[in-house]
Amino acid sequence: MGHFEGFDVAGFWNDSPYALEEYVEQAPPTPESIASLEEELGGYRLPASYVALMTAHNGGTPARTHFPVPEATSWAEDHIEITGLRAIGRTRSQSLGGEFGSRFWIDLWEYPDIGVYFADTPAAGHEMLALDYRACGPHGEPTVVHVDQEGGFAITLIAENFEAFVTGLVEEPDYDLSE
Repeated sequence: MGHFEGFDVAGFWNDSPYALEEYVEQAPPTPESIASLEEELGGYRLPASYVALMTAHNGGTPARTHFPVPEATSWAEDHIEITGLRAIGRTRSQSLGGEFGSRFWIDLWEYPDIGVYFADTPAAGHEMLALDYRACGPHGEPTVVHVDQEGGFAITLIAENFEAFVTGLVEEPDYDLSE
């Protein structure tokens, strides 16, 4: 069974100069690089849908950066916004294994060690999105959660899995951002 069937993966990305410099790894991940990074990330197996998306385009900034949420977060009453998705690699600062990768947020910012921090927000580190493995174990299918550092590391469920998160992203004009 394939991932992202009927989804425009090529049209999903916004390859701005910033995204290309900070997020996008030039080479697609290999089975060896994935296994090595998973070990570095604490033994968490990356979801097959994450690997599939990163194999097509390894990290970057999506064209659609907002996700509707059923309950308010520190960001807004009805949605969250992301800045980028971390690549499977180590050469870009925002890659999963890069300078500001997943372990950076756990080790230096003391985010809870619940899985893999794969996306950031415009809040510059004060809130992150994570693949949450608490219910499924390190080899299961994680949920996607919003973690709010300013709110005592409050964790809010965002999506049942990574693919649902990606396909649920919408454009900014869908929200009233005037406040």
